[in-house]
Amino acid sequence: MSDSGQQLEDVSVAIFVASAGSEEVEFTEPREAVTDAGADVTVVGPETGDADLVNNDLEEGQTVEIEEAFEDVSADDFDALVIPGGTVGADRIRLEDEATTFIEEHVADDKPVGVICHGPWTLVEAGVVDGLTLTSFPSLQTDIRNAGGEWVDEEVVTDQRVVTSRKPDDISAFCETIVEEFADAA
Repeated sequence: MSDSGQQLEDVSVAIFVASAGSEEVEFTEPREAVTDAGADVTVVGPETGDADLVNNDLEEGQTVEIEEAFEDVSADDFDALVIPGGTVGADRIRLEDEATTFIEEHVADDKPVGVICHGPWTLVEAGVVDGLTLTSFPSLQTDIRNAGGEWVDEEVVTDQRVVTSRKPDDISAFCETIVEEFADAA
């Protein structure tokens, strides 16, 4: 990426996290990528306070601070959105009505979103998958197809400003793609 330091200047990004169970690398790497590119990043979750991230096989990871609660923000407050995976974290986020409403409004407003691994469960729950081509962790392919989407096994897929990726092994390509997609979001 060239001049990534200012590529996202004036772009506000929400990154969702569950109070526990979001995948650490799928949270920290995209947050670092968009922050390094100049974005103003806010961590949003079910309530303010600590969130416990996990690593492979649900091993305890680092703790991060949730800066804003889902109920206190809306899609109008942000230019772009990142949703990490983690089976437990993504499952918890999709149960939050305010989070799925945010996602639905964000996509309806044609704002870019980056979603990785199990994160597309939140897109299914928000009802925004119909007609989109997405990728995800392979176990979600039936959920995506049942929601009207087309699932493909590719490192990164972008369709109608929705960027999806399969797993932590794809994180570099995912981060590069979301920075590119978010660049014209402000």
